[in-house]
Amino acid sequence: MAELQLQHEVEPQLLNGGDLNEEKEDADAPESVKKKRRKKKRSKTSAPAGTNEAEGDGEAGGVGDVTKQLEQQALEDKEREEDGEEDGDEGENSAGKKKKKKKKKKGLKGQTDPPSVPICELYPSGDFPKGEECEYPPSKDGRSAAWRTTSEEKRALDRANEEMWSDFRQAAEAHRQVRAYVRSWIKPGMTMIDICERLEDCSRKLIREDGLKAGLAFPTGCSINHCAAHYTPNAGDPTVLRYDDICKIDFGTHINGRIIDCAFTVTFNPKFDRLLEAVRDATNTGIKFAGIDVRLCDVGETIQEVMESYEVEIDGKTYQVKPIRNLNGHSIGQYRIHSGKTVPIVKGGEATRMEEGEAYAIETFGSTGRGAVHDDMECSHYMKNFNVGHVPIRLPRAKHLLNVINENFGTLAFCRRWLDRLGESKYLMALKNLCDLGIIDPYPPLCDIKGSYTAQYEHTILLRPTYKEVVSRGDDY
Repeated sequence: MAELQLQHEVEPQLLNGGDLNEEKEDADAPESVKKKRRKKKRSKTSAPAGTNEAEGDGEAGGVGDVTKQLEQQALEDKEREEDGEEDGDEGENSAGKKKKKKKKKKGLKGQTDPPSVPICELYPSGDFPKGEECEYPPSKDGRSAAWRTTSEEKRALDRANEEMWSDFRQAAEAHRQVRAYVRSWIKPGMTMIDICERLEDCSRKLIREDGLKAGLAFPTGCSINHCAAHYTPNAGDPTVLRYDDICKIDFGTHINGRIIDCAFTVTFNPKFDRLLEAVRDATNTGIKFAGIDVRLCDVGETIQEVMESYEVEIDGKTYQVKPIRNLNGHSIGQYRIHSGKTVPIVKGGEATRMEEGEAYAIETFGSTGRGAVHDDMECSHYMKNFNVGHVPIRLPRAKHLLNVINENFGTLAFCRRWLDRLGESKYLMALKNLCDLGIIDPYPPLCDIKGSYTAQYEHTILLRPTYKEVVSRGDDY
């Protein structure tokens, strides 16, 4: 106790001496340094007595010194954060640099506005967000599929394909962020070319486009009103989005050929809300009933039942919502958007069964028209035939164009705007020649009768050994 009292008597003198020295130095010091010294001085005078004793005694170690260092460090850190000032001392400088490096790393974990940070940088560990995981529906005889979630064998199979699931999830996260961005600015009065190019530019950044390893899986569909699918504007198309339009935004992303095919419908007039609700409900019903060993025709029957249960009133006229019977969902393969199996949206389709490990696009289209589509308008979508062998080509321009297609798109779909973007010109004759030879397949816009309205919703699902994963599911739909 006597030692503590002695320290109390000595401390005020030391503090006062320190104050005098600091006042002399303050006269010549820059304003930022003065500010720091004033903060330090305030912390010393307001510190508890036990701490002051340790600070006043130059030779005393222990708790007092540690407390002083901690307080000083806290003040300096706070000042660096608020004012962005550099410390004079070299040791403090290095500490400041370390602090700044940490801040940069944190900055990468947040997306910019507008989005520009690639998904692979947002999740450097490679652990991308999962979609909605659902248990498989019970079988026809009532047996539950819950055993799959606990089976060690199924879990091991799931882990064995983790790299593939991860590619799907990365592409799906890019899709979610791009569509959220598009919803924030799409409005009447914009040209369809502007909408598609802004969407595609953002998508290329987030997916970090890299040749055939990562990029856009197919052209952005923006079909309007009676046109249900496969419309994207060609160069010079003056079409403008209007308030009373109903626009289907259908775009895809891929990583290593693992394709996310996902679509939604944009409207501005609330008169279409009931039509959108019908199609969204039908798509979610199809997703719910899809599963391993489920017959494709059974999925179609449940979709039709739900969609036809809706009636909509548009401009004083009542319509029963009809599923577009000649449009289907489909299985998805690597670098192959339609890989062989079709998921009907009406009853009476194939009795083929879904299998473990497959990926499907479950999509439904509802219409106020005839409920059937036909080819119409100028073609914009094209895709190389996946199964085509060697075909001799005579036209040199056609040979050149095929090389461009192979190098940039492979067996993924593309559009004329994308050929323009690559610097190609005067290629229409060569493209027609490749179509005539069966090397390239054209996919013209698909339309119901004029004056009708069509809507679409679509998700990609993965039939994993343990769970059914709606990988493209988001907060929006």
